[in-house]
Amino acid sequence: MNKDVFEGKWKQIRGEAKAWWGKLTDDDLDRAAGKFEVLTGILQEKYGYTREKAADEIDKRVTEYEATLKSKTQPTPAK
Repeated sequence: MNKDVFEGKWKQIRGEAKAWWGKLTDDDLDRAAGKFEVLTGILQEKYGYTREKAADEIDKRVTEYEATLKSKTQPTPAK
């Protein structure tokens, strides 16, 4: 995932992040402030992930989130 895209979508993703990673507090999310590397570090601290696992987890969750949004906004084909 492009880290600039992540930062740009942070406000949308922030609310989801708390549901995805229940150990994250509002302070953790404020500290991350849309910074991919900071969120990666926080996930390492809270969950014991490796840096690679944390980055993969963020990428997976955001990709799934974007796919869900796209499926909700695409018109259904006419019958």
